[in-house]
Amino acid sequence: MIKRLSALLAALGALVVSAPSAAAYEPVNIVHTERVQAGPYGLTVGFSTWPVRAMQSLDFTFVPDGGIAGKSGTLQQRFQGTAQVENTGRGRSAPLARHPRKRDVWGLDIRSLDRPGEWSLAFTIDGPAGRGEGVLTGLQVLDQPGPPLALSWSVSALPLFGLVGFLAVAWRRSSPNRYELVAI
Repeated sequence: MIKRLSALLAALGALVVSAPSAAAYEPVNIVHTERVQAGPYGLTVGFSTWPVRAMQSLDFTFVPDGGIAGKSGTLQQRFQGTAQVENTGRGRSAPLARHPRKRDVWGLDIRSLDRPGEWSLAFTIDGPAGRGEGVLTGLQVLDQPGPPLALSWSVSALPLFGLVGFLAVAWRRSSPNRYELVAI
């Protein structure tokens, strides 16, 4: 009984000691930055993956000179379009919020831009020096990495189709209606 209790306590101790490291977030690794002047505010835009590819998740960070204290703002993502896509000029607009894993800056966590082409990021910042607006233009988003989505989904669905086929054959073979009573 003592051996079991000590083994249980040792296992619980190992679990408690390893839990904080297992729950820790991976830090944001910025590999490329761009500068934007938004009125009186200088802003550094950071990317965790470069070059940016369509439908590939990455982190964006937005660091105003002097930090984010006492400032607020909005971000608008605009797709500029290509010859094949109509240029609407509209985009998604959202307030700038703290990055979930890098709390001292604004940012977007694990986001992607949905199509290749030229994008721009428009910023509006309100702070002690007043209101400032700026745009990061010419952000080239390359084609989606890997095979086309239809091919990826088709290949990933093959095991499901195999499982359904296997279950249908197994059900048919084990069905009680399959066997007839034969009189001897």
